[in-house]
Amino acid sequence: MITIQKKDNLIIVAVIGEFTLADYNEFEQQVLYQSHSDGKTNLLFDWRDMLDYTVDVAWEEVKFMRDHGSEFNRVAVVTDDEWQTWGAWVFNLFIHANVTTFHDYEEAEIWASETE
Repeated sequence: MITIQKKDNLIIVAVIGEFTLADYNEFEQQVLYQSHSDGKTNLLFDWRDMLDYTVDVAWEEVKFMRDHGSEFNRVAVVTDDEWQTWGAWVFNLFIHANVTTFHDYEEAEIWASETE
């Protein structure tokens, strides 16, 4: 399950439980719509409550970042999981945005809300 909200130039995506392909399709549709309405935006992924994700989600994520990564200034990922931190690092291979991982949600939101 995912929740998506927008605060000024920041789109916040929280994943709860398993991140499925249906969730990912909802994410992609909403984020692209919201980001195109205002130009470049920032993303905040809250993965603290994500239990797992399917392989097709991982592949779609790579394709999305390759195709749309230049549309974002900053991407913050909140997680305590080592593999998710590594996955966030992989984002850097496909996008021009500044991607940073955080353990603290408030710190991530402050950083991701800043404009460059």
